[in-house]
Amino acid sequence: MAPASKNVVEGAVCAVIGVALRLFTEDVHIPVFTLTKVGVVLIAIGGIQLLYGVYQAFSARSAE
Repeated sequence: MAPASKNVVEGAVCAVIGVALRLFTEDVHIPVFTLTKVGVVLIAIGGIQLLYGVYQAFSARSAE
Protein backbone atom coordinates (compact mmCIF):
# COMPACT_ATOMS: atom_id res chain seq x y z
CA MET A 1 0.00 0.00 0.00
CA ALA A 2 1.32 3.43 -0.89
CA PRO A 3 2.17 5.76 2.00
CA ALA A 4 -0.44 8.32 0.95
CA SER A 5 -3.31 5.83 0.82
CA LYS A 6 -2.12 4.23 4.06
CA ASN A 7 -2.26 7.61 5.83
CA VAL A 8 -5.71 8.33 4.42
CA VAL A 9 -7.08 4.97 5.59
CA GLU A 10 -5.47 5.18 9.02
CA GLY A 11 -6.66 8.75 9.50
CA ALA A 12 -10.21 7.90 8.51
CA VAL A 13 -10.32 4.87 10.83
CA CYS A 14 -8.87 6.91 13.69
CA ALA A 15 -11.40 9.70 13.15
CA VAL A 16 -14.33 7.25 13.00
CA ILE A 17 -13.23 5.60 16.25
CA GLY A 18 -12.88 9.04 17.80
CA VAL A 19 -16.40 10.02 16.73
CA ALA A 20 -17.77 6.77 18.16
CA LEU A 21 -16.01 7.38 21.47
CA ARG A 22 -17.23 10.97 21.57
CA LEU A 23 -20.84 10.07 20.87
CA PHE A 24 -21.34 6.86 22.85
CA THR A 25 -19.14 7.02 25.96
CA GLU A 26 -20.46 10.00 27.88
CA ASP A 27 -21.73 7.82 30.75
CA VAL A 28 -18.55 5.74 31.06
CA HIS A 29 -16.28 6.92 33.87
CA ILE A 30 -12.77 5.60 34.36
CA PRO A 31 -10.34 6.97 36.96
CA VAL A 32 -7.59 8.46 34.79
CA PHE A 33 -9.35 10.25 31.90
CA THR A 34 -12.73 10.46 30.20
CA LEU A 35 -13.30 8.58 26.99
CA THR A 36 -15.06 11.55 25.39
CA LYS A 37 -11.82 13.54 25.64
CA VAL A 38 -9.92 10.62 24.15
CA GLY A 39 -12.45 10.66 21.31
CA VAL A 40 -11.79 14.35 20.64
CA VAL A 41 -8.05 13.72 20.56
CA LEU A 42 -8.51 10.80 18.16
CA ILE A 43 -10.69 12.93 15.90
CA ALA A 44 -7.96 15.59 15.77
CA ILE A 45 -5.15 13.12 15.14
CA GLY A 46 -7.19 11.26 12.52
CA GLY A 47 -8.06 14.51 10.75
CA ILE A 48 -4.44 15.61 10.65
CA GLN A 49 -3.31 12.23 9.36
CA LEU A 50 -6.05 12.19 6.74
CA LEU A 51 -5.09 15.66 5.51
CA TYR A 52 -1.42 14.66 5.39
CA GLY A 53 -2.29 11.60 3.28
CA VAL A 54 -4.24 13.77 0.84
CA TYR A 55 -1.30 16.18 0.71
CA GLN A 56 1.09 13.29 -0.02
CA ALA A 57 -1.16 12.01 -2.80
CA PHE A 58 -1.38 15.39 -4.50
CA SER A 59 2.33 16.18 -4.13
CA ALA A 60 3.27 12.77 -5.58
CA ARG A 61 0.89 13.35 -8.48
CA SER A 62 2.33 16.79 -9.23
CA ALA A 63 5.92 15.50 -9.09
CA GLU A 64 5.28 13.11 -11.99
